[in-house]
Amino acid sequence: MKRRDFTRRPGCSVEATLDLIDGKWKGVILYHLQDGTQRFGELRRRMPGITQRMLTKQLRALEEDKLVIRKVYAEVPPRVEYCLSELGESLRPVIDILKAWGESHQQRLSCAPAPEAVVKAEPVKKPKRAA
Repeated sequence: MKRRDFTRRPGCSVEATLDLIDGKWKGVILYHLQDGTQRFGELRRRMPGITQRMLTKQLRALEEDKLVIRKVYAEVPPRVEYCLSELGESLRPVIDILKAWGESHQQRLSCAPAPEAVVKAEPVKKPKRAA
């Protein structure tokens, strides 16, 4: 993925950082890799909403940006593991702050369950048929 040139623009450092972790999944992948080295299947299980194709695409982009290290083992079947690079590790405080902010504002975020969804609904009664 070709990076944009942010030099000599107001807020360029913020834009550059957000460009690296943009999208729905990159930050989530980086968050899960903070727990240590993981295989593709482990990451996929931790993110049930992501497709295999999208996870592959996002991991490749993170690897290209040198945030993630991909290690392939010469085994049959092949084993591939992902871990944070030193540069990726340097994003740990950023990801942790994003997580903390999200937790403290969860009620306002769309990922929080709707208040009416928490309350159990009464079963719907079927109308009686006229004979």
